[in-house]
Amino acid sequence: MDAALRRGKILEAISRNKTPISASSLAKNLQVSRQVIVGDIALLRAQGHEIIATARGYMIPEFKEANHYIGKIACRHSPESTGMELYTIVDLGAVVANVIVDHELYGEITGQLNIKSREDADAFICRVESSEIKLLSELTMGLHLHTISCRDKVHFEKVCQALDAAGYLFKG
Repeated sequence: MDAALRRGKILEAISRNKTPISASSLAKNLQVSRQVIVGDIALLRAQGHEIIATARGYMIPEFKEANHYIGKIACRHSPESTGMELYTIVDLGAVVANVIVDHELYGEITGQLNIKSREDADAFICRVESSEIKLLSELTMGLHLHTISCRDKVHFEKVCQALDAAGYLFKG
């Protein structure tokens, strides 16, 4: 199979699925190495395809596909409060698209999350707890942003109110 056809099949598979697909799974299905898939994804991104890498694999971000309200929130809390912060957002039916920190050396660093349920939040927290990996917010003393996908602006404001009531919203 030539490279262009393979990249087309990768794009089709990622677009078709609503859940992330791992590079290993794509590699197995297309009978190439995982590294070939990683290179193909980089080339697809360079061609303008919006593909995000999550802890569970590659996907097209849902919050870009739907007619949803996209907003950013600033939060500050301890690492131990991360799960409850995520629950507060997803329990209201919103999606946590990413986390963003402003690092003094590297500038803005973004981590794709695509957390839309308690199950997703639990999987994320489990990965953090079972490894030596630090949260991005630990680089900035707990201060971070999230891009949140909501049904509309009123829904976004309800999420902000809940985060504020829980003490997670940063007000400067």
